Amino acid sequence: MSVNVVVLAGNLTRDPELKATPSGASVLEIGLAVNDRVQDRASGEWTDRANYFDVAVWGKRADALADILARGDKVTIQGRLRWSSWENELGEKRSRVTVTAEQVELMQRRERPAAATSSPAPARHEEDDEIPF
Repeated sequence: MSVNVVVLAGNLTRDPELKATPSGASVLEIGLAVNDRVQDRASGEWTDRANYFDVAVWGKRADALADILARGDKVTIQGRLRWSSWENELGEKRSRVTVTAEQVELMQRRERPAAATSSPAPARHEEDDEIPF
């Protein structure tokens, strides 16, 4: 039995980049930073250590998220790891592990200038206050 599931929560390190494969499939490339809390053995102080991940979102989900996500947004990603290898121009073997996202949830946006927002906030209705969640 094999299990390949990863869940990460962190901040986008750059604006996502929407690309298309030669066959026309959409792929959104995202950089994600996730912090670990580590204790310095000498001083006993706790600090954050950043881990960086390359994430790919495919298909209609990529198209939908391209205009929503931006650098600094806090997201949770659920997906799977994918290993790939290749040779560079000098014939050196290279490899990397990326995350193929199956679910992306926007947890929090960073504050942006008013001119950068594309649409106003939706109007609130009195009925909204009665929703139990």
